[in-house]
Amino acid sequence: MTNIHGIIGYTITPFGAHGEGLDLPALGRSIDRLIAGGVHAIAPLGSTGEGAYLSDAEWDQVAEFSIKHVAGRVPTVVSVSDLTTAKAVRRARFAEAHGADVVMVLPASYWKLTEAEILAHYRAIGDSIGVPIMLYNNPATSGTDMSVELILRIVNDVENVTMVKESTGDIQRMHKLQLLGEGRVPFYNGCNPLALEAFAAGAKGWCTAAPNLIPQLNLDLYEATLAGDLGKARELFYRQLPLLDFILKGGLPATIKAGLRLTDLEAGDPRLPVFPLNEAGRSQLQGILKTLS
Repeated sequence: MTNIHGIIGYTITPFGAHGEGLDLPALGRSIDRLIAGGVHAIAPLGSTGEGAYLSDAEWDQVAEFSIKHVAGRVPTVVSVSDLTTAKAVRRARFAEAHGADVVMVLPASYWKLTEAEILAHYRAIGDSIGVPIMLYNNPATSGTDMSVELILRIVNDVENVTMVKESTGDIQRMHKLQLLGEGRVPFYNGCNPLALEAFAAGAKGWCTAAPNLIPQLNLDLYEATLAGDLGKARELFYRQLPLLDFILKGGLPATIKAGLRLTDLEAGDPRLPVFPLNEAGRSQLQGILKTLS
């Protein structure tokens, strides 16, 4: 099984003028920068990558390009979430066919799903592919909050659901996942301000957009926790916390694209309805980055 661990870097999806078209060369440059920065895996087409705002043709282009450009230098974790099970299955198959190491699945839906419907969704995707699935719990974007009991039921029922990304911002979920799962289910933090606590709770990795801007600080935090140096880990975490909070509150596509622009990598603006960061936000972000340089 692919060893997904450490810092898993979200990629952006660069657009041309006015959010039209894809800028794949800029995507390639951003991927190269993440890998050069030391991330342990690349995760395209999630919230930071604006996967929900792409047409099917655009999604396919970004998925195929990302996997090909990474070229096995690190594992790829491709978000295949979509509004219907059939569309998510199509994306999962496409990602697997083009060499994705893992697919990440959020139970996105317009209607509130029952537990039986959520389980059936994951089972259908699991039955359609052979690569591992990272179950993604993020009620802020999906509108669905899966209990730890439901998550473990899915893990037990769907053979290739082998890892969990937890983004509720509730550290107790991770503790409960460890306890009820008897330490058998690798889990990953998806909430930036919980990075230190999540690693302390046993998280195998941190899925984050922050390495686009501060890769070394993210890596140093991970290494300090692995080494058991809690004092150093705390110092590193509190140093980067203002940026982690800013990214979360300002919105991932807007803040990361603005930050890339400030560090000489143009990736365009987010696609509407998401606005780019305003002048005050850009000034605040610039100040935070300056203190971290």
